Parts: sequence; C-alpha cells; structure tokens
Amino acid sequence: MMIASGSIHAVVNAILKGGKDKMTGRAIIDGSSALILLPATLLVPLPAGAWGWLGLSAAIHCLYLYAVVRAFETSDFSAAYPVMRGVAPMLTAALAILVFGEPVSTREIVGIALIGGAVAMLVIGRHLGRAGLGWALLTAAMIGCYTVADAHGVRAAPRPVSYIVWSFVLSGGAIVTMFGLASRGRIFAAALAQWKPGVTAGALSIVTYGLALNAFALGTIAPLAALRETGMVTALAIAIFFLGERVTTMRALSVLGILGGAALILA
Repeated sequence: MMIASGSIHAVVNAILKGGKDKMTGRAIIDGSSALILLPATLLVPLPAGAWGWLGLSAAIHCLYLYAVVRAFETSDFSAAYPVMRGVAPMLTAALAILVFGEPVSTREIVGIALIGGAVAMLVIGRHLGRAGLGWALLTAAMIGCYTVADAHGVRAAPRPVSYIVWSFVLSGGAIVTMFGLASRGRIFAAALAQWKPGVTAGALSIVTYGLALNAFALGTIAPLAALRETGMVTALAIAIFFLGERVTTMRALSVLGILGGAALILA
C-alpha cells in the first residue's frame, strides 16, 4: 500500500508542478478532494476520540502545502521533491521513536537511513537556491509532523475510514480558505483555467493518502513512512520522460539506493 501511495503522490505533485498557478492548483486539488468525500461523512461514524488529531493534522497540512507551493514556485521538481520526501522519513522516524516510543529494528533504521541518503544524493550538483531549499526543508519537517499525527489519529478513530473521510473534508476546507485569504480571492477566478488537472489530482490524492492512512492503522509508523518515499523512483521517471531532465550516474545510483532501502524495510 505504501509503495503505491508513494508513486501516486509523485504523480499528484508533478501535476501541481506542471500547472501555471501553483497556489490555485493546490487549492483545487484539496478542495476537490473535500467535495468528493463530503457525502461520505453521512455514511461513516463520527471520528470520536480523534477530533484533536484531525484539528492538528489540518493545521499542519496548511503549513505543509503552503511550503510545497513556495518550493515549487522557486525550484525545479527534480531538485525540490527529493529534499521534501528524502528528509521526511528520518524526521518521521525520530518523532515516532523518540516522542511516541515506537519500536524499530536495526535493519529498519539502516533502510530508512539508506533511503534518506540516496535521495539526498539526488540533490548534490543540482541548483537549489537558499529560498527553495528552506521551503523544501520546511515541507519535509511538516511531512514528518503530519505523518505521526495522522498515524495516531487513524488509530484513535472508531474506524480508519472515518478518520480518512473527515481528514480530507476538514483539511481541504482549511486549505482552500488559507489559499483564498493568502491570494485575496485570486485563486477562485484562476481556478476556471486549470480545474481539470486539479480535480484529477484531487481524486488521486484521496487514493494516495487513503492508502497511507490504512497502512498506518495496521503497522509501525517509521518503516511505513519510509516506504512511501520510494515514490521518488516514479518522480525521477516523470522528470525524465515528461520534464525532459537528464539522468546522471549519481541519480541512477540514488534510485538503486532507494530500492535497496525499501528492500531492507520489507525483508
């Protein structure tokens, strides 16, 4: 589930990066996800015991997605995305182990470190400005925070599907409101020109994070979060075949490192 989630996540972010207006694109993605799942709130039980986690998650997602938009506005996809996703597993593992005391094996630690190191190699030699790097690192930190929050929230809810549905609805509403205020309403007019890819990405977002939350309900946070970062392989393929970027030896070795880390975690 987590490997599929990571690949779909890369596709969603590639759609966002390819859009003309990143802030509008992100608002459409999250707003459409919320609208798609809004009727489902009548069919699932209320997430009793998880409201606090849902509120925390919505706040973190707002900061996370603002940072994503700013990173993509200032940096190439192949430069920013590896930093966002590569640093996140290490931060997630640190939070899960140090704060929540979750068990982790030496093999899993090595796998997590290998994925993080391999993704970091992708950035070496690339042009990533100070601002772009800062936004990408902030994104990574927020990924670690929302991963841990949602993993505990989905376990606190009566059923995983309840948390998943309410998470998309509440976060989507908060994110559209934030971007609407930040743009002084500009995103609503701009949405007419790019709503089709945004709605497609919104539907894919439900699939990618729904898979992730289901997995978090069943397993340990740190290794599962690291497995999701194997979506970097898909991101690299998108950069090559759709964005026309050149594959270097270092990038090829980095992909092998990601796969090796995933194999250690799955072993």
